[in-house]
Amino acid sequence: MDNTFPLEILTPERQFFSGQVDALTFQAKDGEWTILKNHAPMVAALSAGTVKFRVEGEWKEAVNSEGYMEVSAAGIILFAQTCEWPEEVDVNRARRLEEMATEHLRQAKSTSEFKVNKILLARAMARLRNSKNNVNLD
Repeated sequence: MDNTFPLEILTPERQFFSGQVDALTFQAKDGEWTILKNHAPMVAALSAGTVKFRVEGEWKEAVNSEGYMEVSAAGIILFAQTCEWPEEVDVNRARRLEEMATEHLRQAKSTSEFKVNKILLARAMARLRNSKNNVNLD
């Protein structure tokens, strides 16, 4: 029995991934979700973190920023501001951005400044946490 479904991951810069998968796990504001074939239709907001998907029995993991995804009978389309493989992460740049976002968070003068810097900090931390993380999920 074929348990696969189409997954497309898009960013403003590129089509990050397009193919058949049999599982997708992502970070949302209310926790970690896993989607399997025939999941009920839904739309979900993504949090900065990792998106993991299984292709032909092998888990692949990427670092994603905020975004959203749609699950439908036709498959899943995931939109993220950024999505990159762990080996694509520039660790030094991520550390600099983490430090800068932390400092800006301390100095935020408005709620909107605070929220923007909180998102930037979460993105930098996700990149650092997953830049060299090769996790076997089986």
